[in-house]
Amino acid sequence: MATLKVPAHVPAPSEDAEQLRKAFEGWGTNEQLIIDILAHRNAAQRNLIRKTYREAYGEDLLKSLDEELSSDFERAVVLFTLDPAERDAFLAHEATKRFTSSHWVLMEIACTRSSHELFNVRKAYHDLYKKSLEEDVAHHTKGDYRKLLVPLVSAFRYQGEEVNMTLARSEAKILREKISDKQYSDEEVIRIVTTRSKAQLNATLNHYNTAFGNAINKDLKADPEDEFLKLLRAAIKCLTVPEKYFEKVLRQAINKLGTDEWALTRVVATRAEVDMVRIKEEYQRRNSVTLEKAIAGDTSGDYEKMLLALIGAGDV
Repeated sequence: MATLKVPAHVPAPSEDAEQLRKAFEGWGTNEQLIIDILAHRNAAQRNLIRKTYREAYGEDLLKSLDEELSSDFERAVVLFTLDPAERDAFLAHEATKRFTSSHWVLMEIACTRSSHELFNVRKAYHDLYKKSLEEDVAHHTKGDYRKLLVPLVSAFRYQGEEVNMTLARSEAKILREKISDKQYSDEEVIRIVTTRSKAQLNATLNHYNTAFGNAINKDLKADPEDEFLKLLRAAIKCLTVPEKYFEKVLRQAINKLGTDEWALTRVVATRAEVDMVRIKEEYQRRNSVTLEKAIAGDTSGDYEKMLLALIGAGDV
């Protein structure tokens, strides 16, 4: 379900590396050439380009990009060029730092990646930061947030489609009882949300809706100002309908007074090769305007060109 446009004939990594080197040389940087190459290569191809570039020029391509580019355009290019697991590890590490801390980014990574992808994020985190993602999340969160986020980032959920309907019914009942009693951070609620497979969770939540006449996220809106409840609702949305979650993040990032470029860049860079088609469809359905048009109206220059290339807009 990706929209990333990779040309039918992809040049050899050595050719791409050479072209990128040329883009950095001479007077001024050739930003369009950088977009034409990096925004149209998949993760495996980008990894090969980085490897070839280092071998040929003795420098990490990311360092060259960092030196040559600036601002939101630089962040978009660098984030997308990173290997997906490395990128998520970097975003998670940023989310545990004091000035860029974000429970939302940690939850987003934990709930929208597959079990194997999340395992690779934890591995990349070890390699990059010489500690575990779990220990950093535990250290930088507290209370109910820690209770939810540590098991979320530690999870290795079953990925298959098999569902136990008896279990779905009994766990829907447990969720209903706890939510009715406003025990939102009860260990049973946390256990179900952080360990069950996505297919099993969907079955449980469908039964919840049928048996009790309300979608679970509606019942979790009892206190609209409760920040933990907002995070719990978002986690459930990420686990069951990620395109709806990402549509909302994009809508809020674009409609904000002054665009939230960090959120916009993160979602485009991390979902371009995953489910951008579904996110674009959801965006248009919800806002009666295409995501391309919304981004074009809210960004400019090379940053705009990079984002539009990544979401597969026109013939960019």
